[in-house]
Amino acid sequence: MTRAMLFVFLPVLAAAADLTGSWNIKLVRFGEEFGTARVELKSEGTKVTGTLNELKLEGTSNADQLSITAIRPDGSPWAKLDGKVQGDDIAGTVKQGADEFAWKARRVVVTAAAPRTHTFEPTVFHRVFSGAIAAAARIHPGDTVRTTTVDAGGFDAKGTRRSMGGNPETGPFYIEGAMPGDTLSIKFHRIRLNRDSARSGDRIVPSAVTANYHRNAKFDDKFDSEWKLDRAAGTARLAKPTDRLKNFQVKTQPMLGCVGVAPPANQAFRSGWLGSWGGNMDYNGLREGVTVYLPVYQEGALLFVGDGHALEGDGELNGDALETSMDVEFTVNLIRGRSTQGPRFENDDFLMASGIANSQAAKIFFGCGCAALWGRSPDLQRDLQIPHGLAGGHRLLCSRLRLFDFRRQRRSGDRLADLEICPTQQHVQRFRVLRENSPKMRRFPGFQPRLCRRMTPQ
Repeated sequence: MTRAMLFVFLPVLAAAADLTGSWNIKLVRFGEEFGTARVELKSEGTKVTGTLNELKLEGTSNADQLSITAIRPDGSPWAKLDGKVQGDDIAGTVKQGADEFAWKARRVVVTAAAPRTHTFEPTVFHRVFSGAIAAAARIHPGDTVRTTTVDAGGFDAKGTRRSMGGNPETGPFYIEGAMPGDTLSIKFHRIRLNRDSARSGDRIVPSAVTANYHRNAKFDDKFDSEWKLDRAAGTARLAKPTDRLKNFQVKTQPMLGCVGVAPPANQAFRSGWLGSWGGNMDYNGLREGVTVYLPVYQEGALLFVGDGHALEGDGELNGDALETSMDVEFTVNLIRGRSTQGPRFENDDFLMASGIANSQAAKIFFGCGCAALWGRSPDLQRDLQIPHGLAGGHRLLCSRLRLFDFRRQRRSGDRLADLEICPTQQHVQRFRVLRENSPKMRRFPGFQPRLCRRMTPQ
């Protein structure tokens, strides 16, 4: 009797296995993994429900067998997933009409741990943004990393060459729990010079001027583009200046040219390139105190940092900035289930967006003492929420139909927003707007902005 009752109740006990929680799913076709995503499941007896990105999941579990139908937002079926549960792992097949391929999932084990500070000394540097590169370190959301970068030519703080040139990167850092569809937040606490020298280009690049100008220009082949950095004074001057430049001095504004994650679809790009994953953005607003937001495309995000500049103008008109090595400290955090679709930045004063190859082209118009900015990107419109008209007669960008770069904005002083076009940086377009709680907003008395407080999706 006891043995019979055992056989009767064993299936019931197996069916009661709780699948509730987060799972990391991967689709597999011809041995290649793709479509990595986070799945949320909920078990109620034999009934299983959940979500996979925008898909709704409905199905049943019986003993170690799981059967789920994935439903699109319009109510039509996307696919049927059948699988076998083995502890914290599930594996099975996906059926989409006549098409069939494999899938597997692993339960996400959440470990509660206090934020830690990691000191990372890089020994290898990478010149490619890729998810195929093994993680140099694994960190959790909330953790802080203290590390160093070499310059664009591969030279470290002691002037020792540690890598070939081409923006060698420190990292990548694997962020636990980061999945495609999330947004990675990187707050830079320190971006500091760690040596007293820098190098730059010795002539203007052809893409920065008209073809006739560059072809007819006369360059000094003996010009030395090495710079001396005075870290205490925060200034830089040429190490061997010409007579005309012997008194030329600039104020340093340390920044990072490269901050990026692994690109989508298992792609790999040289570290001189940029895209929605970040990369070689060369944005002179990426300084100490700025938070960078990047979309996550691969499990763990895989964060790269590098390409330090003692100073950069509005783009690298001579092919380089003041290239040097850096001491860097940053804290990472994760916004789960919301993607920013492209690079976003914020500091105490500004919300900033960066677009590549016309992804955020803008139309600007003027009328009735007011101006407005219309972005082609719905994502930009959503994040910035620019009003159609500005109260008090303040003009948002300009008094007539033209684009302003950051340099012109600084000359003119009080601006609520500005747009930068960088033809030397793969047609990068950048937009920034004052935060409504910025002290600089006091320059516009009576103006009531309707701007979001944070760049990240909430």
